[in-house]
Amino acid sequence: MNITFDKKRVLVTGGAGFLGSHLCEKLLEQGDYVICLDDLSSGFKENISNFETNNNFEFIQHDVITPINLSVDEIYNLACPASPKYYQKNPIKTLKTSFYGAENLLCLAEQNKAKILQASTSEIYGDPLEHPQTESYWGNVNPIGIRSCYDEGKRVAEALFFDYHRQRNINIRVVRIFNTYGPKMHPSDGRVVSNFIIQALKNKNITIYGDGMQTRSFCYVDDLIEGLIKVMNTEIDDPVPINLGNPEEYKVLELADLVIELTNSSSKIEHKPLPPDDPVFRRPSIDMAIEKIDWHPLVQLTEGLKETIAYFNKVLN
Repeated sequence: MNITFDKKRVLVTGGAGFLGSHLCEKLLEQGDYVICLDDLSSGFKENISNFETNNNFEFIQHDVITPINLSVDEIYNLACPASPKYYQKNPIKTLKTSFYGAENLLCLAEQNKAKILQASTSEIYGDPLEHPQTESYWGNVNPIGIRSCYDEGKRVAEALFFDYHRQRNINIRVVRIFNTYGPKMHPSDGRVVSNFIIQALKNKNITIYGDGMQTRSFCYVDDLIEGLIKVMNTEIDDPVPINLGNPEEYKVLELADLVIELTNSSSKIEHKPLPPDDPVFRRPSIDMAIEKIDWHPLVQLTEGLKETIAYFNKVLN
């Protein structure tokens, strides 16, 4: 491989995952040299197969729990399973990935004098008592529940990022990502959009946990990736966490009905008990993103679902 050093060298950890692979693609389109690092515990080589012949792309199979020495200008830390199915499979490793991974990458950023972005999550708000959720809200999280490996892991990673900034002057960014969907979601990742689409395409019952009145917001992946890159490229004197997500709110039952309509499915709704600590409301305030990086999502839910349904149709056929 001909390694090019006159380009910006960007490290994307978790780069073979759903969001990471889309980010790698966008960075390559911008002309960057992209180093994709992933241990493939929840990412998939298929997501990055189109880039592997690109001379400006490099894949390294590596676990961020172990330090690595690289020459980089920017770091996007997306290394952590994001769906309950995956992060609850090995909760201790999820916690280690969140803490040790963040620390190792912060040290790498310090070594390279590089900018570093932490992909945090709306899950740090827990089952929120504030609605919509603003970045100043401290959250309502069960610290010992089955979701805490992810919720508290991401919270401690944020704390680590801001302490490294205050104590060692690391150039950090922290984004709190709300529900995101689109092509390259894994069919069995257990998230609500992929679950509903797969069930609808197979004309199976659509499973709703609880009464379906709980709400979520859904951001299309292209909008989210644009937001990540804008955060990285915007210099903010006093770093703050920034919510990235679509502020339009839908009941889970409304999403199921829309998916059935768009797929022309004969699926029926099937209700099951709500899992422990599942949030009742989830919707971002994006005033900070509008103010700091001039970002807001553009893709409407129906448009984004059509693209995602088309992708899953190809996957299943």
